[in-house]
Amino acid sequence: MKNKRLKSIFVVSILLLVIFIMVNILVSYYRIIKTTENAIANQNIEVAKSIAASIDVETYKLFLENPKKNKEYSVIKRYLEDAREKSGALHVYTLAVDNSKVSKVMIAALPEEIKEEFPIGGICTVPEEQVGMAYRGMIFSTDIITDPIYGDYLTVGVPIEDPLSGIIGYLAIDISADVINHISGKALKSSILSLVFNGLFVILMLVSFLIIQNWYTRELKKEVGDTEDTYQLELQSLISSVQSLRHDFLNHIQVLHGLLKLGHHGKALEYLTNLSNEVHLIKSITLGVSNPGLSVLLQTKKLSAQNHNIDVHFDVFHDSFNKIKTTELIKILSNLIDNAIEATIELPEQERKIKIVCKVISDTYIFEITNTGPTINEMDKEQIYIRGFSTKKGQQGKIRGQGLFIVKEVVSRYGGNISINSNENQTIARVEIPIK
Repeated sequence: MKNKRLKSIFVVSILLLVIFIMVNILVSYYRIIKTTENAIANQNIEVAKSIAASIDVETYKLFLENPKKNKEYSVIKRYLEDAREKSGALHVYTLAVDNSKVSKVMIAALPEEIKEEFPIGGICTVPEEQVGMAYRGMIFSTDIITDPIYGDYLTVGVPIEDPLSGIIGYLAIDISADVINHISGKALKSSILSLVFNGLFVILMLVSFLIIQNWYTRELKKEVGDTEDTYQLELQSLISSVQSLRHDFLNHIQVLHGLLKLGHHGKALEYLTNLSNEVHLIKSITLGVSNPGLSVLLQTKKLSAQNHNIDVHFDVFHDSFNKIKTTELIKILSNLIDNAIEATIELPEQERKIKIVCKVISDTYIFEITNTGPTINEMDKEQIYIRGFSTKKGQQGKIRGQGLFIVKEVVSRYGGNISINSNENQTIARVEIPIK
């Protein structure tokens, strides 16, 4: 079920990515087209201004007084035809705008292939919105207009002004849609690399996200796995200690029962007194430890050590040690104490001693485990932190050489250091972690 859910999330992510890329490409395409149209319109507005500024205003005014194919008409038309050829425009013409709805073509310069002249006063295809702008004396430009007779084009218009009379008409230029599409095509080709880069960038971001997520999941599993292994080992140790105590308790009860049954009351009392003194020696260490996790760990290790008749001494500061994660703190001490116990039980019972120190000096945590036991030689010291290396003989079903490797890894994450000093009398494992 979990795998299906992950696959569904992955498929949906890919679909969203594809949709996003397509939308991005479409938006970029239309933005390039619109930008090209605006650039061409602005360029031709400047051309139209130049043509309008150079037109013979007096001759055009005479034509407007008598709008027919006369001498003035011919003069203005030749000027517009010359301007059309030089500018490369599709059509160049003058407009009369006497209302806000419809404009009229007065004199038009058309391509040679169009044999029929545009009639004087014929209705122009300029949309009502742009006609309204011209009626208010504004410069205008249209979107591409579809004309069944003259083709597709974009129109711009600027006023023709007389110093005395003001605006007397409009000079309009039509730019062929083919020209616009050609320029847009070039712009798209030059921008295709950018579009591809944007798509690849989004893909790269998704892949990076998936890689980081996968890495984080692996690290989390590893962290949880290590922590779970540590707690399982501690729980097993605690259960073993409780079972041992229960076994000892039953043995003591059987001995007392036998003595009393035989009538040896004095010996029974003596045995019970010795047993009571031994129990009182097992003092709780929880009162001096502020960190609950550390308290449970040390109590468990004390029981484990006592099961092996090891004399354990604790020197623990009343500090919470909260600058280290409890799970990390347990990893450090659990592995070090286990190593000390395993080394100590190789000695005769009267020589088995362990001292556990947890203290704070200035801005540093100090964890020091001292135990009697075999000496660690110099050659082994160089390899002791390598995963899988162990100075102890392997037992069936038990993986060796993990403890100090884990401790080293945790200590390094906190910017601390670990050292092992060993001689014929004792071995000291010391961990120093700066408090940050």
